[in-house]
Amino acid sequence: MVLLKIIKTQINMKLNNKTFIGAFLTLSLAFGFGSCTDDIAFGNKFLSKAPGTDATIDTVFNNAEYTRQFLVGTYALQYYGLPYTSSHNSASYWNGKFDALTDCWQLHFTASSVYKVYYSSQLTAASSGSSVFGYLDENCWELIHSAYLLQENIGRTPDMEETEKEEMKAESKCLIASTYFNLFRIYGGLPIIKRSFKVGEKSYDLPRASVEETVNFMVDLLDEASKLLPWKTEDPTSETGRWTKAAAMALKCQILQFAASPLFNSDQPYYGSTYSMTDSSPVWYGNYSKERWTRCKTACEEFLQQLNANGGYSLVQPASKTIEGYRYAFRYAYVNQNSPEVLFATRVSSFGKDTRYYWTQLGGGLNERYSYAPTQEYVEMFPWADGKPFNWNETEKAGKLDQMFVKGDTIAKYQELQHRTYTRDPRLYETVMVNGDLETSSLNSGKMSGHNFELWVGGSRALNGPGTESGYFATGYGNNKYITGTNNVYLRAQPQWVVLSLNDFYLTYAEALLQADDNFAGALQYVDMIRARVGLKGLVECNPDEDLTSNKPNLLKEILRERVCELGMSNSRYFDIKRYKLGDELISKQLHGLKMYRLRKDNSTWIRVNDIKGANTQWWNGDKVTDKDSNTKFGFYEPTHFDYQKFELNNRSSVWLSGYDPKWYLEPFPQTEVNKGYGLTQNPGW
Repeated sequence: MVLLKIIKTQINMKLNNKTFIGAFLTLSLAFGFGSCTDDIAFGNKFLSKAPGTDATIDTVFNNAEYTRQFLVGTYALQYYGLPYTSSHNSASYWNGKFDALTDCWQLHFTASSVYKVYYSSQLTAASSGSSVFGYLDENCWELIHSAYLLQENIGRTPDMEETEKEEMKAESKCLIASTYFNLFRIYGGLPIIKRSFKVGEKSYDLPRASVEETVNFMVDLLDEASKLLPWKTEDPTSETGRWTKAAAMALKCQILQFAASPLFNSDQPYYGSTYSMTDSSPVWYGNYSKERWTRCKTACEEFLQQLNANGGYSLVQPASKTIEGYRYAFRYAYVNQNSPEVLFATRVSSFGKDTRYYWTQLGGGLNERYSYAPTQEYVEMFPWADGKPFNWNETEKAGKLDQMFVKGDTIAKYQELQHRTYTRDPRLYETVMVNGDLETSSLNSGKMSGHNFELWVGGSRALNGPGTESGYFATGYGNNKYITGTNNVYLRAQPQWVVLSLNDFYLTYAEALLQADDNFAGALQYVDMIRARVGLKGLVECNPDEDLTSNKPNLLKEILRERVCELGMSNSRYFDIKRYKLGDELISKQLHGLKMYRLRKDNSTWIRVNDIKGANTQWWNGDKVTDKDSNTKFGFYEPTHFDYQKFELNNRSSVWLSGYDPKWYLEPFPQTEVNKGYGLTQNPGW
């Protein structure tokens, strides 16, 4: 094997505010170790040959800069949650995102794995290579292998201080723990790897560990790392993307939250009597214990103690109590790489010769491959602008459906709506493209301008998408997360994928307070802190009939709703459904979109524009142009009156709609991997 083999497909991670060219060396090693392996079991990826000669290891770890580059290359193997390539893994738009498997988004790209494999219920252990997070396809085992090589060999680096060596080893432990957690949430208990394997090691026993063993393994790594890492990076601008003590402690909280949830922590296994396993410990604790929630709560409190002592992180607050102020604060919090709200994020830079991110390019361009259309059910989860819950029936009865997104004044001689007021939770507009919102939003200020979204059937953006349930606006809505309109403001911004954030942590802590101690007041305090940042009043004030100070199921439901409003398109909803076993309630139910038909007066009667002979259903490219010379014509003014029809979404399998099979809570391991006989047992039902 050639030591300095050049990898044509480059994945570079920016650290210290530059792209390390030397990462080529690291990636050659990280990938090359697995590229010339004997026919051995574990995915033929982790258990790989060492470098071609001992001189290879000696070269890498005999020079401090090469060693640092090796760690950078290991970082580059981390999960990044926005599709941006055509390669076969979760970064590919051919696979699809987790959140399309929830009640909140539908993917209408028929060539994707989400559509072909999941919606049709065709996933099997034999076809697990089509999974949205494949066991062997996410660089997980390559990363773990690389991290252990660093831990085992960094001691020989001669020109590096011991403190730096220990810190780099700590970072590698975080990398292993986070990678295990990515797999754990998908598959349950895992084979626990504690070292790199050498050439010729073909005989070994690596059985699946129990849930408890897997959780403790991850937590122990993070506890060890936390003792050696700085609370935060010295310069967030130049060192963004590095694991810190804050990130390690926050990840520990998230792991313990998942472990304490009903998927694993229950008196009954999730698969009930439907399936059987000789040993259920890899997928079930075997009982319910409140102590698991207490453990999560304690970890959260330890994080808070450090936060109070060291500072450095905070929720981004709006510069003004306006819709633009609220929206910009919410967006800045997850997009900006200097955000004090981000605890840890991953990034990629240019892929091939193109400097653009395809998620942004094709998403902002409304490409069908990125047609993650929000459902009507999701849109209704967002409250009114004051925080009171949105209720369709009440709004319809009051004759105010036309005001459910924006309202304003139609003033003579002004074509566009004047005094435009946004009526809903500011997070809605930052997450979902809705009718009447303005299409352009400034990346640097949040100021909105440009055309209004025409999402009625026949409108300039939706066209006939809602009518045929196809394309970017198949549900009558479009995804706006990490995109912000159609003006491609993020096109060259290289957005980060937020792994851990302070808003997520506060919601985790609220949940732990409720579950561990029935501490309603404490839970409400942290949820309301999140809501206040976007101008919403407290949960109790806004939901007087829900008895949120004593009704635990109701408050838990509100916490989960707040999570999906606050953390949209971050995989949070997908894992919340899994850990609370909500498949029957949320995935099997019939989901809906919204068809909006533009209305126009014909004498004294309101009728659909497309029912008027010769009329154009578009406004910006239709009536606005043809009627511009006379403000007496109805089409001169921005449309504000519509006929609304909810409709059933039909692109999911009837198999899902007839009852959610609990086997879906954990995905199948590749059967070929199970058959190798090193101890990997299949998940129940597969």
